[in-house]
Amino acid sequence: MKIGVPKEIKIHEYRVGLVPSSVQELRLHGHEVYVQSNAGEGVSISDEAYIAAGAKILSTAEEIYQQAELIVKVKEPQHNECKMLRPGQTLFTYLHLAADRKQTELLLESGCTAIAYETVTDEFGGLPLLAPMSEVAGRMSIQAGAHCLEKAQGGRGVLLGGVPGVEAARVVVIGGGVVGTNAVRIAMGMEAQVTVLDKSLRRLKDLDLQFGCRLNTVYATYANIERYVADADLVVGAVLIPGAAAPKLVTEAMVKKMRPGSVLVDVAIDQGGCFETSRPTTHAEPTYVEHGVIHYCVTNMPGAVPRTSTFALNNATLPFVLMLAGHGPFAAMRANKHLAQGLNLHEGKLLHKGVAEGLSMAYHEGNILN
Repeated sequence: MKIGVPKEIKIHEYRVGLVPSSVQELRLHGHEVYVQSNAGEGVSISDEAYIAAGAKILSTAEEIYQQAELIVKVKEPQHNECKMLRPGQTLFTYLHLAADRKQTELLLESGCTAIAYETVTDEFGGLPLLAPMSEVAGRMSIQAGAHCLEKAQGGRGVLLGGVPGVEAARVVVIGGGVVGTNAVRIAMGMEAQVTVLDKSLRRLKDLDLQFGCRLNTVYATYANIERYVADADLVVGAVLIPGAAAPKLVTEAMVKKMRPGSVLVDVAIDQGGCFETSRPTTHAEPTYVEHGVIHYCVTNMPGAVPRTSTFALNNATLPFVLMLAGHGPFAAMRANKHLAQGLNLHEGKLLHKGVAEGLSMAYHEGNILN
């Protein structure tokens, strides 16, 4: 199969869909790989490294899209990229369609087959292609939040861990999944006072066993969220409903009760955000202030550490790329029900129920893989 890797063009996105070791693995299985010139420069991978691994370098994105049967990316295609896609072509990348109606419409118009990293599942009920970036984003959420709390950034001027004789900051993490667990780990490592809220008692028990009595685990009711958010210095939104829009768990009224200079980091912003006052931001302008509270809502947080993120992502995606290329997309999805969960769009049909509900769009209920 002919596989194409275009250079990412989303603002401040430096990751790349395939690294040279992944290219070499695909070449060993008999596939052709086309990489856009300078696609890897953001992670210090040269064109020469790709050539040594067996890739062919093409100058433009247009050439990549014209040549490739399978496009492997990191972030959702931008509008002009959507227009380069065509029927019979497969796109494999993060899509996050439930929060992006325009992209969904453009992809439907293209007629391509779109498989989303974030809805591929595994035998444990997890999201294996979302997990590595969730780990990165969870750890970064505390790093970013600590920076925003500095007075020069408009924050309260609070050090997360405090010092002897001075109280540590209060950190609240809403959601105890992969993002939340990694946020908790870093916040506790920085010696903050940490509370995690989740609706799963089993998950709260697991976190209690993992982190011990230093972590405060609380069942996530409206009243508990309201109480702990109001008293927090830093709140991390780490909620996910696979493929669907994130629920708005922190209301605008709750934000108004927070102390001026407190910080909200919305890791769920790719799926629309879990704070009512959230709106997408970029690494160029990562924050804004609403009701005196700093909001950090960058939609591609792992893009700030692209080398770590790229290699972590490739470790997870390569087995699926090999399946898609080796068997063809539909044979691969028929053989692997977890990969099939990633199918969001095909030939102008919206096939993911969560996306359709999030966008109030028509949903094709038939199983096109039969």
